[in-house]
Amino acid sequence: MDLSNLKPAKGSVKKEKRIGRGTGSGHGGTSTRGHKGAKSRSGYSKKLGYEGGQMPLARRVPKFGFKNFNRVEYKGINLDTIQQLTEKKNIQIITPEVLFEAGIISKKDKVKILGRGELKVKLEITAHAFSASARKVIEELGGIANTI
Repeated sequence: MDLSNLKPAKGSVKKEKRIGRGTGSGHGGTSTRGHKGAKSRSGYSKKLGYEGGQMPLARRVPKFGFKNFNRVEYKGINLDTIQQLTEKKNIQIITPEVLFEAGIISKKDKVKILGRGELKVKLEITAHAFSASARKVIEELGGIANTI
């Protein structure tokens, strides 16, 4: 066996369906589109959410509430996660860049430190926000909680 006599398995390769190339091809005439109607014409594209004349779902379901476009979305990081990170990598200063390199947050995430779990090491932590309980725990250990 060598590269010169390789070929695909029997039945695995099929011929391309050539549409609109005469009646002899079996796909001529209407080119498998049927007769008349919007779907048979060139340039046809169904409108997004169109349900064939039935009242679309987006109009059947009532609207409610609103989106606050001023909302700031934080990625919550608990103290137990920070403790694991310091044990694993032996880090004394925690910043969003350090958390990004560790794969905990994405590049543009805003970080909020939350108070679940316990912290055993004195750390300097820099984040966009802190919960009251997290700030208290960090400062009781003699650490620093810097807000960006």
